[in-house]
Amino acid sequence: MNALKTFFEQLRSLDPRDVGRWPFIFRALTVAIVFAVATGLLVWQLVYRGNLPDLRQAEAEQQSLWNTFDQKQRKAANLEAYRQQLAEIERSFGAMLRQLPGKTEVPSLLVDISQTGLASGLQEKLFQPAQEIRRDFYAELPIKIRLTGGYHEFGAFVSGIAALPRIVTLHDIQISQNTGRGGARRGVAAPTDELTLDVTAKTYRYLEESELAEQETQAKAVKKRK
Repeated sequence: MNALKTFFEQLRSLDPRDVGRWPFIFRALTVAIVFAVATGLLVWQLVYRGNLPDLRQAEAEQQSLWNTFDQKQRKAANLEAYRQQLAEIERSFGAMLRQLPGKTEVPSLLVDISQTGLASGLQEKLFQPAQEIRRDFYAELPIKIRLTGGYHEFGAFVSGIAALPRIVTLHDIQISQNTGRGGARRGVAAPTDELTLDVTAKTYRYLEESELAEQETQAKAVKKRK
């Protein structure tokens, strides 16, 4: 205790302007402190500060890797659920694909569509298949149809189309009221109870393997020309 008291008394009596007269222990301690501070500053300047951008980049990469690992871990945990979902999608897609007619079945499907309108009590004024449009794995066949009749017959026609075993969709539906001779004055066109339905029906067929191969060859040729 007395030695510690003596040490602090000597420390207070030191003259900072006359370092040469300090006891050896204090001079050595001062040199050690100055050396430690200088070494610390040198390490900070040359090592830590110089490598700070690399350190921050490494931290960012580490965080990115952790995020990637976390995402993959979640996917791995839900892998079985994804497989079941994919199997369900494939079953649904297969069921829809089976509803698409083949190339040889299209003529009979067109007859079915036409017969649906006649069976509903409608008069067919126009039934005009348009140019076939090819998509990725199927072809789309638009058909312009014009029918005349009443609202109830139109409803029966739409229900009949929906009940067909093949996929047929209706687009651009327009209903107008027909005009005929009548009215108070002779020769004046007046509305009648008969209506006209203008609609574009679209049916679809799957492309056969030869058509898919031809389509792929054409796509490669176009890509090569570009």
